[in-house]
Amino acid sequence: SMNHTRVVEFVLLGLTNSRHFEMLLFLFLVIAYFLILLRNITVISITLVNHFLQTPMYYFLRNFALLETTFTSTFIPSTLYNLLTERKMISLPGCFLQMLLFFYLGTCTFFHVATMSFDRYVAICHPLHYTAIMNNRFCLQLVLACWAVSFLLMFPPTIMIVQLPFCGPNVMNHFYCDTSLLLQLSCTDTGFIEGLMLITLIIIIPGTLIVTAVSYGCIVITILHISSSTGRKKAFSTCSAHLMVVMIFYSTSIYRYIRPAQQGGQNSNKVLSFFFSVVTQMLNPYIYSLRNNQVKQALKESMLKAFSSS
Repeated sequence: SMNHTRVVEFVLLGLTNSRHFEMLLFLFLVIAYFLILLRNITVISITLVNHFLQTPMYYFLRNFALLETTFTSTFIPSTLYNLLTERKMISLPGCFLQMLLFFYLGTCTFFHVATMSFDRYVAICHPLHYTAIMNNRFCLQLVLACWAVSFLLMFPPTIMIVQLPFCGPNVMNHFYCDTSLLLQLSCTDTGFIEGLMLITLIIIIPGTLIVTAVSYGCIVITILHISSSTGRKKAFSTCSAHLMVVMIFYSTSIYRYIRPAQQGGQNSNKVLSFFFSVVTQMLNPYIYSLRNNQVKQALKESMLKAFSSS
C-alpha cells in the first residue's frame, strides 16, 4: 500500500545526456508545442464561430483538437522544464497524475480517431443518410462514449499501479512517467497488472485500428467507383493524408506499447514515444483541419472581418 512507499520522487533521464542536444530539443519542443496549441485553438475557435462549420465532421474535429491540446499539456511543459534544469525530478504523486492523464487522454485519442473515421465512412459511403444517422444527439453520444469507455478501460490498472510500493531504484529512462517503467520500478510482483495492461492495450489499439481500417477501406472502395477523375483525385488526396497520420500513429503505438514491460526503457522506445506523442500531434491539426478548403475560407473571412473592424 501507499503507507509502505519509500520512494518519494523519480529521476527522469530525459531524451538525451548531451547538454547541447538538450538545448536543441528544447527549441524544437517549444516550437512544436506552440504550433500544437496555435493550430488546435484555431480549429476550436473557427469551428465554433463559423456557421458553415456547424456539421458533425467539424464537431468531431473540434473535440479532437481539445483532446490533443490537453494530452500534450500533460507532459510537454514538464519536459521543457526538465530540459532547462539539471535536477530532472518528479514527485511520486506528480508521476502518478501524469501517468493517469497520459494514459486516459491517450486512450481517448484512439477512440476519437476511430469515431472520426466512422463519420467519414458514413459521409462518403452513405451520403443520402448522413444527416439522419449523424444527428446532434448521436454525435454527442459518440463523443461521450469515447470519454466514458476510455475511463472504464484505464481505471482498474491505474488504481492498481497507484497502490504499488516503490522501494528503489527510482531512475526512469524516459521523458515522462511511463506505465511500463513504473511497473519495473515497483518492489513487488506486477505480473497480474502487466497482463491486465496488455489486455487493455489490445482492446484499445488493435480494437480501434480495426474500426479505422474498415472505415477507410470502405471509403477507398467507394472512391474507386467515382466516375469523375478529378473527384477521385481530390478524395484520394484527402484520404492519403489522413491515412499517413493514422499509419504513423498506430504503427509507433503498437510497436511501443503492445510488448512485454521488460523491453521498455530503451532509447528506441523513447524515440517512438516522442514520435507518437509529439510529432503526430503536431501534424494532426494541419492534416485533419487546416488543409480543408472550408476551414481555409472560414479563416480568411474571419481575418478580413478582424482587419476591417480594426
